[in-house]
Amino acid sequence: MQLQVQFKYSLFLIRAASALSKNLHTQLMKKITLSIFLVLLVQIVIGQNMPYARQVIDTLTSSHFWGRGYTKDGMKKAADYIAAQLAEAGVKPLKDKDFLQKFSYPVNTFPGKMELRINDKQLVAGQDYIVGGQSRGIEGKGNFERIDARQFIDARRKFLVMHDDKLTWSVESKQEDYTILFVKKGSFQGEPKNYSVNLENKFEKSFKASNVCGIVKGTTRPDSVIVFTAHYDHLGGMGDATFFPGANDNASGISLLLNLAKYYAANPQPYSIVFLAFAGEEAGLIGSKYFVENPLLPLKSIRFLLNVDLVGTGDEGITVVNASEFTNEFALLNKINKEHKLLTAINARGKAANSDHYWFTEKGVPAFFIYTLG
Repeated sequence: MQLQVQFKYSLFLIRAASALSKNLHTQLMKKITLSIFLVLLVQIVIGQNMPYARQVIDTLTSSHFWGRGYTKDGMKKAADYIAAQLAEAGVKPLKDKDFLQKFSYPVNTFPGKMELRINDKQLVAGQDYIVGGQSRGIEGKGNFERIDARQFIDARRKFLVMHDDKLTWSVESKQEDYTILFVKKGSFQGEPKNYSVNLENKFEKSFKASNVCGIVKGTTRPDSVIVFTAHYDHLGGMGDATFFPGANDNASGISLLLNLAKYYAANPQPYSIVFLAFAGEEAGLIGSKYFVENPLLPLKSIRFLLNVDLVGTGDEGITVVNASEFTNEFALLNKINKEHKLLTAINARGKAANSDHYWFTEKGVPAFFIYTLG
């Protein structure tokens, strides 16, 4: 089912490219942004290598990369891997001889101990509980006082437990002077009464990261650029025994990005194609913001940008962010899909700061962010 849906998704893009490319000889360059972009995808099914895509995802989600985050050199290992894959494919560095655009930012990390007992039951990090991303480390024993049905606190130690149905972690760029743990309901009997905890954090004032930037030079219009983007970072690890693999978010997008890079390195187009793999997305779109503020190419040369994040099965369709910003292009996508019935749905979203396309749009670069559903 997954391969069938992905094939239809690719075929949908092919149909779109075929229809939109008819405008190439009748419209001015500034009006054919998405048309140019979609022409690049005419042979995507031929160029798509599913075994390679699976290999990339399996590699990036392995424990070696430790969630592509902030401990055990996970993010650095991922950046080096992506740069090596681009080089092997024949893609050139966007700037000078280095694929890596280096920068730094603050982040709170959890490299070591992550131990918790509540009501004398040992809980498992990542399964029974998660730590609030801004938390400081804590070690000791104590008793909780109930605040309400969800919140229990040891005010002396500034230690708060939130009793939740769902656990969702995030990366934080600051450290507070308290500790919060989100504990899943049903992980122990009754209300939390007593605890023992040993949690280690390390606040990195200047965590070193890199965007990975490559280019396939255009054969006749090298100064006109189409950009594919995807972030490669994920949440990393929580303690020394638990990591978050991040298959859908966003090893899937990187697998698509590298597949396209391999294909277009072997099949150069009239216009240049740039591939940007961003770090720091989960910490607040930091890598893409840094690139926009320190661009390695003139932003005005970008004819269209497509950001891929959360490239799952697509069996429930796709959503297009910025659909209301580029209504003509979005209408064409729907027209093609209606004619050929390739995707179950194409949902429209307006402007949103929910992935790496955002900072480019703010600078006037036309862009779509497409994510699949299912």
